[in-house]
Amino acid sequence: MFYVIDVEARVRADHPLRGVRRVVDEILLELGPLLQACYSEVGRPSVPPEMLLKAVLLRRLHTIRSELQLVERLDTDLLFRWFCGLDPAQPVFDATAFTHNRPRLDAHGITAAFFAAVRERARPGRR
Repeated sequence: MFYVIDVEARVRADHPLRGVRRVVDEILLELGPLLQACYSEVGRPSVPPEMLLKAVLLRRLHTIRSELQLVERLDTDLLFRWFCGLDPAQPVFDATAFTHNRPRLDAHGITAAFFAAVRERARPGRR
């Protein structure tokens, strides 16, 4: 069978993650030069660091205990897929993607910069 799913329409207009996603996308745009440094010209394609950062943020927001549980949730939850930019038909990356990419993100200071920006924008009185 073939289904066409408009994931954007499936997420309520007033869902709190809509606002979070807007802010996160702005932050990732600002971090663009740092993120570009993570992409390699050689080797097989990796999971985009933007997707990994969004997934880690979801893990924190929803108090998911492990990366394996997070990947399982990404596999089955349209809201999580929408937030991370995963197509509903796209296979989800393996949980080891976090393990393999964490040193690369940390070496470029991306994880720290991302969460510092998220924390700054979440402060009361900001935006």
